[in-house]
Amino acid sequence: MKLKLILSLAIALSMIFTPVILAQDEETVESSPFSTGLDIYSSFLWRGVRAGSSPAFQPYLEFATGGLTIGAWGSFDAVGYAEADLYIFYDFPFGLSLGLTDYYLCDLDYFDYSDSTGSHALEITAGYEFKGFSISANYIFNEAGGVGSAGGDVYVEAGYSFKNVNLFLGAGNGWYTSDGEFDICNIGIGTEKEIRVTDTFSIPVTGQVVLNPESRSLYLAVGISL
Repeated sequence: MKLKLILSLAIALSMIFTPVILAQDEETVESSPFSTGLDIYSSFLWRGVRAGSSPAFQPYLEFATGGLTIGAWGSFDAVGYAEADLYIFYDFPFGLSLGLTDYYLCDLDYFDYSDSTGSHALEITAGYEFKGFSISANYIFNEAGGVGSAGGDVYVEAGYSFKNVNLFLGAGNGWYTSDGEFDICNIGIGTEKEIRVTDTFSIPVTGQVVLNPESRSLYLAVGISL
């Protein structure tokens, strides 16, 4: 329990103190390392699963410098689904990335790190990108009954981005399948475009079609970024 609490707090504290330390040398900063925004999706699709049942509003706040990225991301809809996650990632110049994500559902006790009713699932991630190819492996290492993690949840995904479209294939166990057994759960195709509003302002639009063979479900989602 102490290890889970320390890891979760480490992400939160990094978000608070890292920007403060680096901001002390403001004269050398050409542009702000902070970014924030809002994505709006017709449905929240995540790794072959639909979370919630209405359009989702997904705000984020991020700090990035060099290869380090620290951020907070959430998803909220009109029927009560509320998620707020913290994350920290490091991207190496040769395509490798390593990270830690703390998944949290907002209707649960934030300070509950117990196995039976815990509100945080802690996931380590390793990914690699080369040209248009990408592959990632994700592992949730703690049991957290409140968010439905039994510990040992695995999800792997491979994808390839072409000029106008990207393809992806994912498989997992635990969270991602109805019986908890490892299976293919996320086959999809996505694309994006920009809607020009003025000569200097445009709105990015993304779309996905996702098939989940394990749950026998097909989903379609479109989103805009502000």
